[in-house]
Order: sequence, then C-alpha cells, then structure tokens
Amino acid sequence: MIPIAYNVRSLFVRKTTTLATLFGVALVVFVLSSSRMLARGITETMGRSGSPENAIVLRKGSDAELASNIENNLIGIIKSAPGIKLGSDGGPLGAAEMVMVIAAPLATARDQVANVLVRGVTEDSLKLRGELRIVRGRSARPGTNEVVVGKRILGRFRGVELGSTFDLNKNRPARVVGVFETGGSSFESEVWADLDFVRAAFGRPAAVSSVTVALASHSSFDAFAAAVESDKQLGLEVLRESVYYEKQSEGTADFVRFLGDAIVFFFSLGAMIGAMITMYAAVASRRREIGTLRALGFSRFQVLSSFLLEAFLLALLGGALGALASFGMTFAHFSIMNFASFSEVVVSFEPTPRIVVSALLAGGLMGLFGGFLPALRASRTSPLVAMRD
Repeated sequence: MIPIAYNVRSLFVRKTTTLATLFGVALVVFVLSSSRMLARGITETMGRSGSPENAIVLRKGSDAELASNIENNLIGIIKSAPGIKLGSDGGPLGAAEMVMVIAAPLATARDQVANVLVRGVTEDSLKLRGELRIVRGRSARPGTNEVVVGKRILGRFRGVELGSTFDLNKNRPARVVGVFETGGSSFESEVWADLDFVRAAFGRPAAVSSVTVALASHSSFDAFAAAVESDKQLGLEVLRESVYYEKQSEGTADFVRFLGDAIVFFFSLGAMIGAMITMYAAVASRRREIGTLRALGFSRFQVLSSFLLEAFLLALLGGALGALASFGMTFAHFSIMNFASFSEVVVSFEPTPRIVVSALLAGGLMGLFGGFLPALRASRTSPLVAMRD
C-alpha cells in the first residue's frame, strides 16, 4: 500500500488547484448542509406548535385553519364530546380560535408588505399552551383591541412594536401591549388578539376557524375523534395537534429541500470538475513518480487506490470546511412563506449529526467521482514510458 503521507504531501505542492477544489467542495457542502438545516428548522418550528396531548377540530376537507369554518353552534357540541380534560372551573378545557392573514408593511422596506397570521384567542387558549410566556410588556385584556405579538416578528413590521398601534383591518386599530415566546414554535411569528375583536374586525361573528381541546389522557384521542366525526352532518375532522402542525410544515420543508438539492446538483458538477482538473494535473506532473512506484512493484490497483484516496481526502477536507461554515447559520433567523397559511414564519437553522455526516459523505463522494478518471489514467501509466519522459 502506498503511504498516505505521499498523497498529503502532493496536495501541498499544488496549492492553487488544491485551494480552488477545496473552495468548490466546501461551497457545495455548505449549501447542502444549510438547506437541510433550514428544512429541519421549518419542521421543528411547526412541530413545536402542537402538543400530542391536544386535539384540533377543523371543517372536514380543510387543509389548514385558514380554510376552515366552524359555526358557533357547533362549539358546544365539540366541547361536550368525551375524552376532554376538565379545567379548574370543572368545565371542558377547549378553545375556539379564529385565524386570519393580514398584509402588513415591512418596517425596513418602503412600499413592501408581507403576510402576518393573526390569531383570535380566548383565555382558554392560553391555558392550552402552557409554554407561552410574556417576555415584555403584559398580557392583552379580553374584550379590548389590545394584542400581543410573537418575539420573532417584533419590529419586523411597521407598528408591530411594544406600545405601537397598527391596523388589524380598515378602521380597526390594534395596540401592542406585550411580546410572548413559546419555545421557538411558529406561534412566535403570529399576532394574538381577543377572539371577539378579531371576529368583529373581519366581519365574521358567527364562526371560528378551529376548536382546540386538551385531552384527558393520551389514549383519549380515539374516543374524542370518534364522537366528533361520527355525526356526518357536522362535517368535522379531528387531528392530534402535533400531527396537524407537522403536516403544515411538509409543503414548505419539501420546497426548501428541492431548491437546495437543485442548487447543490449544479454546484457539485463544478466541484467534481474541479477535483478532476486537480487530479489530472497531479497525474501529469508526477508521471515519473508514478513510473517509479510501478517499477518498485506497486500494482495498478494500488496506484488507482492511492489517487482515489488523495481525491477523497481533498474533498473530505473541503466538506469539513463547508460543514463547519454551515454551523454559522445557526445564529441566523430566516423568514419564509408557510404554504399552508400563506403567512410568513420566522425559522432558524437546526443542525443534526445526521445532516452534518451526510453532507460530509456527499463531499467525499464528489472527490471519488471527480478523481476516478485521473486515478484510472495514473494506474495505466507504463513504467518504461514514464521513465523516458
């Protein structure tokens, strides 16, 4: 076996081509790792919004709360179903909520707007989500135009600042009195207001978007779902809240993965070509060395393996640099459109060992594919011809 030190030393001899290939592979791995981390961040952000101990009721056939419509007279029927946890007042713990999307002007760009999700809530909504915590200001008072906003959109939109006022709808001003966090969930990209205020602002007093209930136990879901869905005239569908929010993330996460893979495909072609050029240059400049190795008794397979290993090490080093650079994205927050609600959700990049390892392996494979033909050429070098050159 040809010593690995021989390959490492040869990489340092060709500094320019080595650095160019390193940069190309690092860029590919950076994009691949970052896109995977972003897709994971979308899934995690949406997944944190739902609890497996809660169930959400929607109009049957609705993919999201925004498309759902449940009449007020059905709220009591839903809450009377078996399997619901009782609150401190002895009544079933459940909350009817209204979800709307508004176009709000961006604070940093003139004449540009983005969609913001507004959620009309009740006091029971806060009880259902114990992870919610007011970090600045105070809670909104029921029956008023006061709102609280998620910390991830604080200051992103004009008027969405503590103590400021913005229009929820035409001639319906809302005043920001608090900022909340919910452990990094998608709720932190929403505006929460009193349910009656939201319904009045948008002229929908007779319906809500969804009803969320706390289950008496994890196993109570089947009984609750059967009771609600058994009456076909109601036309309702029940999902575990965690399952619902995971489904909400699928379209956006798949889009990010597809876009990232498309970019990586074209970048990887360039990186493999770079690795190929580097290794062809190495073969051309080391014909005498290769001939000497063959004359010393090293087989064609050993020469082939040595040059493949050199290409693999080169790509692996570039991949390590790209993966290391991608960790810097964990400090960034990215605003992306949620295709389920057509509103902006601010997400973070979520690294996992699987993402990093797979990105590194992808970098190494690019080295193997790019270095195969040059390595094959090196293995076929004739000792006699090489010594005469």
